[in-house]
Amino acid sequence: MDPNVENGSMQGDEVLGWGKSLPVPSVQEMVRKDSRCVPERYIQEHKDRPIEPEMCPNSSEIPVINFSLLVNGDEDERRKLDLACKEWGFFQITNHDVSEEVIKQMKAAVAAFFELPLEEKRNYAMAANDIHGYGQGFVVSEHQKLDWCDLMFLVTSPPKYKKMKYWPVTIPGFKEAVEQYSAEILKLTEDIFANMSLLMGMDKDALKRLHGAMMKQGIRMNYYPACSRPELVLGVGPHSDASSITFLLQDDDITGLQIRHEEGWVPVKPIPNAIVVNIGDVIESWSNGVYKSIEHRAVTSVTAARMSIATFVIPDDDVELGPVETMVDDYNRPVMYKSIKYGDYLRYTFSKKMDGKANTELLKVGLESN
Repeated sequence: MDPNVENGSMQGDEVLGWGKSLPVPSVQEMVRKDSRCVPERYIQEHKDRPIEPEMCPNSSEIPVINFSLLVNGDEDERRKLDLACKEWGFFQITNHDVSEEVIKQMKAAVAAFFELPLEEKRNYAMAANDIHGYGQGFVVSEHQKLDWCDLMFLVTSPPKYKKMKYWPVTIPGFKEAVEQYSAEILKLTEDIFANMSLLMGMDKDALKRLHGAMMKQGIRMNYYPACSRPELVLGVGPHSDASSITFLLQDDDITGLQIRHEEGWVPVKPIPNAIVVNIGDVIESWSNGVYKSIEHRAVTSVTAARMSIATFVIPDDDVELGPVETMVDDYNRPVMYKSIKYGDYLRYTFSKKMDGKANTELLKVGLESN
């Protein structure tokens, strides 16, 4: 298929060089053919299964930040943001500037993609040496357990890194919906970064500058089919994000996201039109561990399929990770994270299956990867 290439976007077989994922069967198609089928490769080890006793005993809910108050300089709301980043690593934002219509169109575009026939979706399949496109992520072995999920991954910003041959051309309004949502999330990102920069003792533009000249954005569109044995599988296994920050649109009706908190798992209950935000490994490193990326996972439902849309904000490959000066105190908060190029860290994470917080050990002082 000839790529539909725009000016300034990546062309032909050029790749980002971050990594690759092995091809695996479509879970959606497998369930369509036999809704009772749960192949052995998807059945998690006993210790990894989403059993009820693991749930956090306190009926905890992640913090909710009123974005309108935050961007208008409300000090109480900024303190709430600080506490959320320190104690939870996750929060939901309400009263933000992404309109209900933009969210609705984005969700409709993603739903339309997964409704395409399998043969048409395969036109956008990940190449053997790339992570753009349709398939599954972080599959590095023919023997590892698989997620109960199909995905589509697109780099959406800056234009230089878009690969338009992976953008479906047969869905009316797909490109426009994704680009509009992407632009709105970029605005949200700048406002969140401005407030976090101040909380980290820097000027409001500092976090944006730290990302380098080519701050990138990628969107992962997830489809979690219904599963006849949801207690045996995971939609996505436990992991932290290699981003600086992640924005997630959840399904309004089905709770699937769970986060690790106080040795248990807390379900993140959807709030209509709210956006879930979580700290990634990059900000954990820059903040010297004061703000932590938190392990999270997705579970499945026996009754219905679920979709989610994760938008990752990531620095330029040449950006250095490691604590910023304002987050270091020789007596109370010595340097806990070492200097490493972000591109090297990202390639390291894509070379391994997702495994909780294991990847962040590479970032820490005195600890080397095996």
